[in-house]
Amino acid sequence: MYTVSAQVNDISLLKVPLTPTPEFTLNIPSILSTLSCDPLIKLIYVCSPGNPTGALIPKSQLQEILEHPTWNGIVVLDEAYIDFAPDGSSLAEWVTEWPNLVVMQTLSKAFGLAGIRLGAAFAAPPVARLLNNLKAPYNVSSPASAIACQGLGKEGLAVMRKNRDKILMQRERLLCDLLKVKGIGRFRGGTASNFLLVEILNRNGQPDNDTALAVYERLAEDKGVVVRFRGKEHGCHGCLRITVGTEEEVTRFLEAIGKAIQEVQGTSSEKIPSDAVEEKKETQANGVIA
Repeated sequence: MYTVSAQVNDISLLKVPLTPTPEFTLNIPSILSTLSCDPLIKLIYVCSPGNPTGALIPKSQLQEILEHPTWNGIVVLDEAYIDFAPDGSSLAEWVTEWPNLVVMQTLSKAFGLAGIRLGAAFAAPPVARLLNNLKAPYNVSSPASAIACQGLGKEGLAVMRKNRDKILMQRERLLCDLLKVKGIGRFRGGTASNFLLVEILNRNGQPDNDTALAVYERLAEDKGVVVRFRGKEHGCHGCLRITVGTEEEVTRFLEAIGKAIQEVQGTSSEKIPSDAVEEKKETQANGVIA
């Protein structure tokens, strides 16, 4: 969407790909070099946790960009999925220290209020004044404001946290049980969001875009289960992005994914033994494809 917004506004765009190994972090040398060579760059967009990577960007990396000695621009940090990350992960408080930082959050994810299309930007006062001068002359609608205030109140926060904890529990379940499914490879990226990025293997045990796309289509068309094919994204070859749902939805997904892979590969969907799962975890920790 950053690209779409830039193109709609006829703004030139430069991309510096993430470093996929080990966990989709920023390529700091390349970013700093790009900023030094092109003073016309005014905005940097960084997503943390990333989509579809689910990985948090290390705070130290953001600080290196904010402290660039010659570049004079704004770093925009998109924290749409931050409520699913460990406590203390947000950098919203940093805007009091770094006047060139803007942190964006939303009520569309953990709060489940996507229908009101409402988010917030945390920024230093001079930047906030600029944003207010640029925005449309219409404020947030009264119904959206009322719903947002309710969601951010004591009872609303309690509901959000209760639902979030359920999602985190099912995320841990997927991290464990997906490794038991034949045809599932490594988890890629991180585990700081409400989705996981996982490799789909072909019959030769290698991550494969054709296999992943076929499994995605089989799940959607025959099983009524929708995931996201992300094999064309940088560093995501052969990957599906799996959103964490309710306990019932995760159960249905786990049953469907094994059958879909079996049907695509023409192999048995029998679960991997527990000892093999432990070995698979160890190889993933070492960055080796199981």
